[in-house]
Amino acid sequence: MTLTVTTVNLNGIRAAHRRGFLSWLETSDTDVLLMQEVRAPKECSRDIMGEGWDSVWVPCRIKGRAGVGVAVRRGSVLFEGKPRLVLDDAESDVDSGRWLEATVRREGGDTALRVVSAYFHSGEKDTPKQDAKMAHLPRIGARMAELIAQESAGGISSLVCGDFNVVRSRADIKNWTPNHNKRAGVLDEEIAFLNRWVDEGWRDTVRDLAGRVQGPYSWWSWRGQAFVNNAGWRIDYQYATPQLGERARSFEIGRAAEYDARFSDHAPVSVTYEI
Repeated sequence: MTLTVTTVNLNGIRAAHRRGFLSWLETSDTDVLLMQEVRAPKECSRDIMGEGWDSVWVPCRIKGRAGVGVAVRRGSVLFEGKPRLVLDDAESDVDSGRWLEATVRREGGDTALRVVSAYFHSGEKDTPKQDAKMAHLPRIGARMAELIAQESAGGISSLVCGDFNVVRSRADIKNWTPNHNKRAGVLDEEIAFLNRWVDEGWRDTVRDLAGRVQGPYSWWSWRGQAFVNNAGWRIDYQYATPQLGERARSFEIGRAAEYDARFSDHAPVSVTYEI
């Protein structure tokens, strides 16, 4: 039995809907959809997803910003228990709408899985935005340590997915040299967190499956010729606890065929797991 999990930054669910998000979803094999930068009230997001999906949403407390969601295909996957709607007790308004945990199970299956839709701060070098990002990362790390310990102790496996807004290496960005330590998302102090989590046992499933290649990228600026020239960044991840990571079988980056066919500046990142 398999489960296909997709993560995507929508760059606003209403805008994505106008650009064809649901048309893409209808052709997708996605069972569980993790969304970031939803930027809409829960009722609006639920209405857009329609009757075919059950969903949970955490909007940002600052209107028009952030927001995360988890949706499961109705008749195929079920939610179990209560979702966790915050990262920790220290969550501020600016940190809200960035972390959502839900437990899912395929109908008829024996294995439950915790999925997390995470939207890290984008940051901006040498500004308060970067301070907020660097304060958020260790708190995320603390929760991830708890999740990996649970699987190690015989508990549930976890999958932390989303827009991490950080590359891991020069293989994750086409233009490494002009950006490295000059721009948020390519700073050594940020990169250290993502690589430390892998050192601690988390599996970067797309990198594991893709191997030592350049990319595959998941974000291209709306501006200029970045998309046409494939001048992208790999900043959308699926980090799996070790046992789950071993069961990752295939991945797909839903890069649009052309610029005008994009519903977001991010592409959906899908991984199929054997459960």
